[in-house]
Amino acid sequence: MQVSSWVAGRWRAPSDEGTALLDATTGEQVARVSTAPVAAAEALSHARTVGGPALRALTFGERAGLLKQLGTLLMAGKEEVYALSYATGATRRDSAIDVDGGFGTLLVYASKGRRELPAGSTYLDGAVEQLGRTGAFVARHLLTPLRGAAVQINAYNFPVWGMLEKLAPAFLAGVPSIVKPAPQTAYVTELVVRQIVESGLLPEGSLQLLVGSPEGLLDELGGQDLLSFTGSAATAARLRTAPAVVRGSVRLNTEADSLNSCVLGLDAEPGTEEFDLFVREVAREMTAKAGQKCTAVRRAFVPREHLDAATEALRVALSSVTVGDPRDPGTGMGALVSRAQRDSVREAVARIAAGGRIVSGDPSAPLPGLERGAFLPPLLLRHDDPDTAAVHDVEAFGPVSTLLPYETAEQVVDLMARGQGSLVGSVVSADPAFVREVVLGAAAHHGRILVLDRTSATESTGHGSPLPHLVHGGPGRAGGGEELGGVRGVLHHMQRTAVQASPDLLTAVTGTYTPGASRVEDGVHPFRKSMAELRIGDAVVTAARQVTREDVDHFAAFTGDTFYAHTDEAAAAANPLFGGIVAHGYLVLSLAAGLFVDPAPGPVLANTGLDRLRFTKPVRPGDSIRAVLTCASKTPRTAEQGEVRWDVQVLDQDDVLVASYELLTMVSAQATR
Repeated sequence: MQVSSWVAGRWRAPSDEGTALLDATTGEQVARVSTAPVAAAEALSHARTVGGPALRALTFGERAGLLKQLGTLLMAGKEEVYALSYATGATRRDSAIDVDGGFGTLLVYASKGRRELPAGSTYLDGAVEQLGRTGAFVARHLLTPLRGAAVQINAYNFPVWGMLEKLAPAFLAGVPSIVKPAPQTAYVTELVVRQIVESGLLPEGSLQLLVGSPEGLLDELGGQDLLSFTGSAATAARLRTAPAVVRGSVRLNTEADSLNSCVLGLDAEPGTEEFDLFVREVAREMTAKAGQKCTAVRRAFVPREHLDAATEALRVALSSVTVGDPRDPGTGMGALVSRAQRDSVREAVARIAAGGRIVSGDPSAPLPGLERGAFLPPLLLRHDDPDTAAVHDVEAFGPVSTLLPYETAEQVVDLMARGQGSLVGSVVSADPAFVREVVLGAAAHHGRILVLDRTSATESTGHGSPLPHLVHGGPGRAGGGEELGGVRGVLHHMQRTAVQASPDLLTAVTGTYTPGASRVEDGVHPFRKSMAELRIGDAVVTAARQVTREDVDHFAAFTGDTFYAHTDEAAAAANPLFGGIVAHGYLVLSLAAGLFVDPAPGPVLANTGLDRLRFTKPVRPGDSIRAVLTCASKTPRTAEQGEVRWDVQVLDQDDVLVASYELLTMVSAQATR
């Protein structure tokens, strides 16, 4: 089997025999991967001229719908991917992290696209800024998709998730992806791309696969392109200084080396649930994916007085792990990806162990029956001097972790920072004061921090699990980038632009009502219109209603809100903000709703909430109020209904604004009358 590239709508077999890729367990050939240069210029041109326009023609909601269909389809066919993934040395549990994790990420982004992104393909950032005295000149920030391609260079350890966690936010943003997988496991990535291509779900040019030498790939990048990299810090440094990247100010996101740590709290002595959680967390992170995870625990910090107990507990936990053929359901840990990687880990362990000792596992001892594979046992090291430099400088990318003592929260924060920037750290403790000091002290050096105790343990996703909802990245040595993070990952692929205009023209550009723009009053109440019939700017201006002291007294008695500003004349008069009895803010909202609501059944199905509520002027008994309700935006949610956001302005008898907010309603897609 030769691993092929998918470029410009067709599969490209390599012209050379390439290099053999071996089964990490048996040593038998699985595939061959080319070392010839890839068709970089053609792929980039196809992405920019075909993939980009096709994606930008779709709305956020339409792209989200395609991601959902794709994730569902891939989930249904995942057993084929599992079967091939065994050759990488991964157990079924390991493959679940990669395969299910990748497919699940598509589904999470599909959900976020439907629920959190607006209609159309333009994202509005922040509120309208009034730039002139009268409101005739305003501005707003908007984000639109970049017009280039997202080039994604991935690592070998997650051939599925590594591709899809980059693809999902780029696709949702409207930017085509060009995937460059690591050669060691490119055959797994190719299988998933084949499944995607055969589905016919994605627009032409929105996904391409380049397998081979990346020579020339960076030279073709420009200012509208993005580059995302997962791998070594040394390679990341070379990418940052690539001439085309520097010349074009190409957006570069890197995720690199990371000496992650797990801290056992000072309160978590042996016998506590937190001590046991710490042992299980470290043991799991050492053995999952044979330690070949950028988020694995490399340094385990323990209160000095508990170092012996933690050493023994971890030694016992690791001794029960069965190392063997990942296809065997009884195997607890499979092989490393290759014998070359195994040798690299052995060299790193020798450097880290200098001045300390290995307390569990032997990196040089043969494993009976596994001689042809790339196997190592879990290797636990211990250093009684936590300042040993190699522990904080050298990463053994395998089933390796080092126990280190500490004495105070301040000291452990300093030791965590010695990793020079990490993707993730974890703190296992039930002591709020200790947790606060460590988290706030270590946050500047970490992209993510997990706090684990007996309360969160039942639902915790674990130290080593990046989630689509949260940022994945870290400062310094970890690369300085951020991936995922929900909608944050989508916006990374878009350009933020400040647009200055009149309210009417800003409404036309954004597709969202701008306060001060023209309203449409056509005699039909907007609540009588379906999603299909509603227009941005459709409005109703209500009659006025006087607010009486009886209204205020009744509302106070009925709701139990007897705050003195509504009930005590003397106290209210002494209040510098009110100077007398005033109506409840929520009474004003209720009366406003009574003014604009059309009560008969119709397209409006439900009120789902309020956003940006502000009370801007007190309303006193005797004042009159009226409401102006305007359709601000429409976002389809399902085939049957969508969300309408209404701009609501409540004015007094002098036309002074007393309250403003955005009302959210669910509205039928089509007319029901």
